[in-house]
Amino acid sequence: MLNSAIPERLQALPWLMLLTLLALGGFGLAVLYSAAGGHMRPWAFNQGIRFAIFFVMALAMSQVPLSWWLRAAYPAYGAVLLMLLGVEILGAVGGGSQRWLDLGIIRLQPSELMKIAIVLGLARYFHYLPRVETQRWGSLIAPAILIGLPMALVMLQPDLGTALSIAFGGVVIVFLAGARMSLFVGGSAALVAAVPIAINFLHDYQRRRILIFLDPDADPLGAGYHITQSKIAIGSGGLSGKGFLSGTQSHLQYLPELHTDFIFATMAEEWGLFGMFFVLACYAILLGWGFSVALRARNPFARLTAAGLTCTLFFFVFVNLAMVMGFAPVVGIPLPLMSYGGSAMMTAMILIGILLSIDRQREETTIGEGPSSF
Repeated sequence: MLNSAIPERLQALPWLMLLTLLALGGFGLAVLYSAAGGHMRPWAFNQGIRFAIFFVMALAMSQVPLSWWLRAAYPAYGAVLLMLLGVEILGAVGGGSQRWLDLGIIRLQPSELMKIAIVLGLARYFHYLPRVETQRWGSLIAPAILIGLPMALVMLQPDLGTALSIAFGGVVIVFLAGARMSLFVGGSAALVAAVPIAINFLHDYQRRRILIFLDPDADPLGAGYHITQSKIAIGSGGLSGKGFLSGTQSHLQYLPELHTDFIFATMAEEWGLFGMFFVLACYAILLGWGFSVALRARNPFARLTAAGLTCTLFFFVFVNLAMVMGFAPVVGIPLPLMSYGGSAMMTAMILIGILLSIDRQREETTIGEGPSSF
């Protein structure tokens, strides 16, 4: 019976998505190998081990019952929030920011996990909230607190990019749950009005990044160096690139953060427009699958979670690509599944694992009484 069950489970997996995931991860390892001058260490080897471990973890997560994610949503949110508090007290400093918990064998960045926890927590909240209640302002106080607390803690680190990611994931859930459109119109107007005031609370380097985004040529050797070198790398790649292991901006160390935030520029220089199209096609397949999971889900929690996680993945990809091309300020958001980093890779694979779990149980309607949300 076991032998007959295993093939059925394997056959039920979304193999196009999984093969795309493997192709994207493998391509990322090739870029890291080249970025290190044709050496597996220090980046490609470590990232390959992480990718393999977290890929297996995602497959294992696909077997987790949907009801477990519903029950674990609040405890997971609370645990990650406590870890964010721990970062402020005991956190390790790196790159001028206090963002990590040093656990000995791994340096964990709790703010990355909050990108998942905020979606789960809000999806559970709206799963049990009657549709009519989502139209009332009072019912949005709890979501505002759930979003605001981790945002404030992450801003203290400081990490504007991750704080915006958390806010985006939370706002998407509130919108999809059916909150009044007037809330978003009013909120958008308030944000625009608050921009002049908010700028005064930003750190000096954050203000410089915004100014450089508006005028990259104002300081090409200083605050605008990252964007300038990134655009040079992307533009010099042309149609087919300079060739594998033949990048100059990366190998001559002109391009900063070539293995993390600016890995897309590293890739584009060597693989050109063809490489960029390949990466974009891979992300399009992943995002298309994620949205299809949300549309096929039969209960509010699953729909909201799948849509929220997929929109969060879209936000990561969109902001990183806009950043390296000079269409957005540099905010330090890595490119999912390609950029070097353990916490970011783990977060992306947890996201995939939860989507796999929802996809496997998309016909489930009995995880709890909840109204239809969208």
